[in-house]
Amino acid sequence: MKAVVADPVGGPENLQLMDLPTPQPGEGEVLVKIESIGVNYIDVYFRSGLYKAPETPVKLGNEAAGTVAAVGKGVVSVRVGHRVAYAMARGSYAEYAVVPERLLVEIPDSVSFEQAAAVMLQGMTAHYLTHSTFPLKAGHTCLIHAAAGGAGLLIVQMAKMAGARVIGTTSTAEKAKLAQAQGADHMILYTRQDFVAEVKRITNDAGIDVVYDSVGKTTFHKSLDCLKPRGLMVSFGQSGGAVGEIDPLVLSQKGSLFLTRPTLANYVSDPTELKWRASDVLNWIASGRLKVQIYRTCPLAEAAQAHRDLEARITTGKLLLKP
Repeated sequence: MKAVVADPVGGPENLQLMDLPTPQPGEGEVLVKIESIGVNYIDVYFRSGLYKAPETPVKLGNEAAGTVAAVGKGVVSVRVGHRVAYAMARGSYAEYAVVPERLLVEIPDSVSFEQAAAVMLQGMTAHYLTHSTFPLKAGHTCLIHAAAGGAGLLIVQMAKMAGARVIGTTSTAEKAKLAQAQGADHMILYTRQDFVAEVKRITNDAGIDVVYDSVGKTTFHKSLDCLKPRGLMVSFGQSGGAVGEIDPLVLSQKGSLFLTRPTLANYVSDPTELKWRASDVLNWIASGRLKVQIYRTCPLAEAAQAHRDLEARITTGKLLLKP
């Protein structure tokens, strides 16, 4: 089978399209013939070596949708031919992948492979952020950085479903329009405006309840100044660079703030919780409540260009690969 790996780790130019043996499922595992692959920042972290992988060359991709091609011993929830999607199983930049049965969810008939691959990681991330890390409801105000990105657009929509007021940041007027089309109440162009001053203006200096920040270094410290006393700073990514060291005393000085650095793995480790999040996301797409913005689908062989586009932050919505 064809697969893209990082050999060695480093820049996008180190991504190699290789011929590898088609894997076979073991006990409790399923072989998935992949139809669509999600591209995420976690793939960049493994490719660059920021996140360490035990194998060489490094397998990439944590999200995909496809058809069950074979099942291992003891698998009972899916059969050959079932349409399935998954996240949190590395190695999806390939024509086939072996995935633990417990990570698979079936795709509703009205949801395409592309839609499913676009939301398993970012959709469940948006779900846990808005439903569990800080359960939004009417009367809350949130700030969403990178609001026109793949995760950002989904967070915007889920925040509005919950009845919250949404303030978003992005770099261009075009991106701002995309986020507003999905329900954002206020958009701030951080390339032209000071987002702290704008948040204070919009909230009449009251501040906000929660910040959802996937950017990191360039937004983190200023975001603390946007929060009301006892507000929550949710740092769930670092596309703009690592935040670095933090003195806990700063949280006290800025209003007894809370800080969390969550990851999806800890919010889907229980099978019941995973099914809840995935079912909500996929069923909202099936019913039309949740819109999926797909930026572009690239051939698997062009994975390096997909990474360049993602790191340059020129994308809006989701990047996909096609085997």
